[in-house]
Amino acid sequence: MTLECTLNGAPLQLELEDPATPLLWVLRDALGLMGTKFGCGRAACGACTVLIDGEAVRCCSYPAANVVGKTITTIEGLGSPDAPHPVQQAWMEEIVPQCGYCQPGFIMAAAALLEKIPQPTDTDIDQHIVNVCRCGTHGRIRKAIHRAAALLAVPSTENPR
Repeated sequence: MTLECTLNGAPLQLELEDPATPLLWVLRDALGLMGTKFGCGRAACGACTVLIDGEAVRCCSYPAANVVGKTITTIEGLGSPDAPHPVQQAWMEEIVPQCGYCQPGFIMAAAALLEKIPQPTDTDIDQHIVNVCRCGTHGRIRKAIHRAAALLAVPSTENPR
């Protein structure tokens, strides 16, 4: 099967042996994008969260065949070292990570949340960001999401996003 989609802003064509292969393994093994992490393999922890057509999706159990014709954004495509996405910038400013393993998934989930709810309340964050962090950085994550919302609220001439 030929997988045709847009990945991190670029067209992608890739031959898949098994269309049921989880998207996570296509990203990591076939494409070498190691930012998206394997956590549980059951779509429960959120370490594997990517954006598919702007929606946060846990890709460890999402068949790659389901992304045909869609737009996928991984942590590698969200921003860059020179121009981080406001969520990535807020994560750095608030020094969110401890071990950091789960943080790409949290960042992607936060980016999706802020697209839907630009100024989320703590309740909004608690209801929408249900990823798991074993290090317990949830308080810093909430603070960083509020910081990212403030960064996104800056007029477009001052904020490239």
